[in-house]
Amino acid sequence: MEAITQFPLFDRNGSRLTPTQDGSRFFQEVEKTFIGLAGLESAAASIRSFSASRLSVAAMPRLAGGLLARIVAAFKTEYPDVMVSIHSGNASAVHNWISSGFCDTGLAMLSGDSPGIQVEPVLTMNCVAVLPKGHRLTKLKKLKPADFAGEPFIAFPSATPLREKIDAVFKAAKVERQTVAEAGLGSSVCALVGAGLGVALINPLAAREEYEANGVEVRPFSPAVPVTVALLYPPYHTRTRLVSVFSRYAHQLMQEEMADLKARPGR
Repeated sequence: MEAITQFPLFDRNGSRLTPTQDGSRFFQEVEKTFIGLAGLESAAASIRSFSASRLSVAAMPRLAGGLLARIVAAFKTEYPDVMVSIHSGNASAVHNWISSGFCDTGLAMLSGDSPGIQVEPVLTMNCVAVLPKGHRLTKLKKLKPADFAGEPFIAFPSATPLREKIDAVFKAAKVERQTVAEAGLGSSVCALVGAGLGVALINPLAAREEYEANGVEVRPFSPAVPVTVALLYPPYHTRTRLVSVFSRYAHQLMQEEMADLKARPGR
């Protein structure tokens, strides 16, 4: 080693070796190097395992409370050290959080064009009818617009995309309903239905959440009123490994949700 450093590292006194001043300084530098290498190894391990990483996810309330919670729970079983932050808001807020890069990814019901963000549709499903327990329509296995003639109806707010889709179906069938209340969330719609205020059409994921909670009955409805759930990403950003892993879990869980929905009675 002294041949490499070209200065003495030790003072030799018989069989004893005492570090020289230069030797002590050299040892300190070697120690720093090893500590630095250990730190690099630790940093690499943290990156591989996503330790101390953060993931910000935006979602509409109807998805944040149920579907997204299950996706996050599954994701955290494999990556418990990742801090996941959920930001819940209306469609406009979710769009802004994604387009600005404030959130890494998002989950939303598609309602039309989404300029300025990357959209990845994951699954499309058809709205189902939700009915109070014991309602006369629960005797039917599948419902159509004519079955709702004159029925008290719980609707989504005016001018929302899903409301417009549902209204168009009944208008095409020339069926008049009696709209008695409006609510912006599937959970609120189902709560009103469960209280016996009327009947409604909602997406099946929301119906799944409220099937037991609010004591509602669920039936298929035709013609189809499709809704699509999509993952959202900031524009022009390359997806990180962390986002890609989260997306994989989202795809997996949503497919499992659909399989469960199809297996439930009344679907």
